[in-house]
Amino acid sequence: MSKYSIGVDFGTLSGRAVLVEIGSGRELASSVFEYPHAVMDRELPDKTRLGVDWALQHPQDYLDVFAHTIPAVMKEAAVKPEDVVGIGIDFTACTILPVKADSTPLCFLDEFKSEPHAYVKLWKHHAAQDKANLLNEVAQKTGQKWLARYGGKISSEWVFPKLMQMLEEAPEVYAAADYIVEAADWVIWFLTGKQNRNSCTAGYKAIWSKRDGYPQESFFKALDQRLEHVVKEKLNCPITPLGSCAGGICDKAAALTGLLPKTAVAVGNVDAHVTMPAVGIDGPNKMLAIMGTSTCHILISREERNVPGMCGCVEDGVYPGFFGYEAGQSCVGDHFQWFIDNCLPAAYWQDAKEQGKNIHVYLREKAQKLAPGESGLLALDWWNGNRSVLVDIDLTGMLLGCTLQTRPEEIYRALIEATAYGTRMIVETFRESGVPVEEFYASGGISQKDPMTMQIYADILNLPIHIAGSTQGPALGSAIFGAVAAGREKGGYDDIFTAAREMGKLRDEIYRPIPENAAVYDKLYAEYRTLHDYFGRGENDVMKRLKAIKKEQSGQA
Repeated sequence: MSKYSIGVDFGTLSGRAVLVEIGSGRELASSVFEYPHAVMDRELPDKTRLGVDWALQHPQDYLDVFAHTIPAVMKEAAVKPEDVVGIGIDFTACTILPVKADSTPLCFLDEFKSEPHAYVKLWKHHAAQDKANLLNEVAQKTGQKWLARYGGKISSEWVFPKLMQMLEEAPEVYAAADYIVEAADWVIWFLTGKQNRNSCTAGYKAIWSKRDGYPQESFFKALDQRLEHVVKEKLNCPITPLGSCAGGICDKAAALTGLLPKTAVAVGNVDAHVTMPAVGIDGPNKMLAIMGTSTCHILISREERNVPGMCGCVEDGVYPGFFGYEAGQSCVGDHFQWFIDNCLPAAYWQDAKEQGKNIHVYLREKAQKLAPGESGLLALDWWNGNRSVLVDIDLTGMLLGCTLQTRPEEIYRALIEATAYGTRMIVETFRESGVPVEEFYASGGISQKDPMTMQIYADILNLPIHIAGSTQGPALGSAIFGAVAAGREKGGYDDIFTAAREMGKLRDEIYRPIPENAAVYDKLYAEYRTLHDYFGRGENDVMKRLKAIKKEQSGQA
């Protein structure tokens, strides 16, 4: 009798579940639930206004994902609950929320429904950049050795800058929170009734290491006297390694999802990191890019190296026995959608409608006719700041070379090329730091739906690109970890490497670089790198000055 596992992937705008046959990796059913509250970046549900660079979510949306998608996939596949032996989840990160000791989010309480800091701070909440700047300054002055593991800078997207912003701007929320938890750990808490903190988010997002733990209390005290005991007061929970079983489905979660009580639940994971087994990667020097609204780059190695601007190097952070490296870009799919939503002439929308085409497909067909460099345009991909390698959210986007003859499809292609240049910058920085990148893999919606973009990436990277065999890479990866949590005796696996080899999959097609395109892109990338360093490394801080003026004029200074 076949056994099955379920993976649930919590993305930026929706949650999706996939039901997978253990052994073959065959996906029998999938279901997507759009978050009713989406991303709250302008106001709360009660119309309370938000500041510049805020990005919040509502935790009720996550519970609704479980309630809708898990029963849906079981019904579609006609699978009995007793045959589902494990479940795993993954989440965008760093995505945190303040909760009470019984796991109740503060935003569920009447007294905090109008307080922005009581809600979930999404990964792309960037309003704590000044706190990140302070943290990095103090870490450098006090010689914190752990800083090198994060490329020399901690991002405003990570736990402690967000926590510091809460403490300064809403001390009553900070005081009321018994714990501040990753959303990945909160949903596992709901499923099992027990709190776990997974080693992946703790390592990459909360400055924790397997060998040294969190930074010393003296460091937090140097940031703010009130933070001296922050780990004991707000993060006090054992760290559980990836691949472990967090517990079994509790009665409350069983009633909501239709799963049997005590069904094995894998420790939470991050959407990018969990995708490695979904594409069958089980060794070093193979970079995986998970391409969606943003892009995360994952790589494993037997050696620990300091790579400028990396988001983290965490022992056992992806697979046991390897150092897992993370880098990323804060704006990829969001980059393209911004252009569609704000800059496209009405005539293009009308023409696409008359042809019965999706607007992205329509634009790509036009952009695909352009040769590399034909538009004379060059862009910097910082519309949502720079995650790697500069780690600076105060940087902004730029488009160079426009004339009165510039057409929308030329700008659209230039924005796509900019994200590929950003990925090449990451790849070259790893190589220059002694971490080889010999193969390149891609997962996520863009890799599945956009052949033009993937060919541009192959040409700019000058590397073949292997494409994930599943349209739901993170969800499949979570299902694979769910099978490992169940263990071989119950029909799953005892190790993630065997599970990855048997259940991971790739498409047959490979995007290979076109030599003549790659030669032109080498020239364009050289220009990109010049602009990257000029605007991003302090020679001209005009982007930051403009942002400061914006805040002053909007009353957010």
